[in-house]
Amino acid sequence: MDTTVQKVTLNFENTENAFKYKSDKDLKQAQFLFSSMGYQWLVELGTRITPWAIKSGLPIKGIIRNTIFKQFVGGESLEETKPVVDLLGQHHVQVILDYGAEGGQEEASFDHTMQQFINVIDYAGTQPNIPFMSVKVTGIARFALLEKLDDLMHRSTNTLVKRYEAALSQLNPQETEEWNRVVARTESICQHAMAQNMGVLIDAEETWIQDPVDALVILMMDKYNKGVCLVYNTLQLYRHDRLAFLRSMMEAGKERGFVVGAKLVRGAYMEKERKRAEDMGYPSPIQPDKESTDRDYDEAVQLCIDHLDQCSLILASHNENSNKLAVDLLQKKGLPINHERVHFSQLFGMSDNITFNLAKAGCNVSKYLPFGPIEEVIPYLMRRAQENSSVGGQTGRELMFIKKEIIRRGVK
Repeated sequence: MDTTVQKVTLNFENTENAFKYKSDKDLKQAQFLFSSMGYQWLVELGTRITPWAIKSGLPIKGIIRNTIFKQFVGGESLEETKPVVDLLGQHHVQVILDYGAEGGQEEASFDHTMQQFINVIDYAGTQPNIPFMSVKVTGIARFALLEKLDDLMHRSTNTLVKRYEAALSQLNPQETEEWNRVVARTESICQHAMAQNMGVLIDAEETWIQDPVDALVILMMDKYNKGVCLVYNTLQLYRHDRLAFLRSMMEAGKERGFVVGAKLVRGAYMEKERKRAEDMGYPSPIQPDKESTDRDYDEAVQLCIDHLDQCSLILASHNENSNKLAVDLLQKKGLPINHERVHFSQLFGMSDNITFNLAKAGCNVSKYLPFGPIEEVIPYLMRRAQENSSVGGQTGRELMFIKKEIIRRGVK
């Protein structure tokens, strides 16, 4: 039997592949939207006014639905995501479903959000094209409780799980009961996911609540990732400590006999993190520059691909070089580029030149697809707008590819 791995050459400049799933009308709409996002003053005005207008009941939902919502969100309900999921599937692109609402701070809202996550799992289990779903712990746990646990965990220098256990012992009885409910919600989500063979991606949070989230995820990995990878932790490599943390997770996995699930991102809270560190007078957790972030990200990719016997990697990146690196590393090792433990992913509405060219080459690749009522996904949409106006060159790069395809098609 021939086991030769066929070499592939990636071309992220191929706009015909990138936008094959978009009609001429959709392309023109995307061009208008990204052109608008190029004006920072317009984005700043919009991100201030839009949440207020929604809360005030002003009739702007139709405008939002047909512009930024359509570009970045799959629909208002699970059922509404189906046409998008099916369309992506026709082009060999899978989906990571994310209930995009960012919940309140009451027990009832946490239970509601947990049920939404379970509904996502049950629905996705009926679909052939949805291997993963995303969970935000702040959707099922009170922020202030996470903050207290994190603070308590920083009072010792033991291993993460031992610091977590010590912190739990210092909670009052009411807080202990409350945290037990958080753990029970997480367990319930993981149990449903296991029944449907669905991967659970736990989102990263702000640094000052991340330690209890990390401990919780590692305990879930220890329970559910025996021989398979069900639970994934998200590592933000714009933090200067995350590469070392990935290594410590790998050591824990080897020692305890569980597969480490690592979703690698660069990160999403940089400005907020730096400002808080400056305001409160502690060292910034953020890398000193982009080059350091890129270096650590690519080292993390290499580390995971070097240890696929004990690690499952989701490379969630809009950086072309990092995606090419992963494909090159697999090929150098003689491994298939669609290795069952390597998955690529980008946000829906962005970096189609990466997603669809990876899919065309035969890689396992998905779009991260949020859904939810417009008024509830507004925070997500505002972050996308700000990201596309502030991240150096992102809007310009999206526009460049869209314009190139419009010219190629001869669209007027």
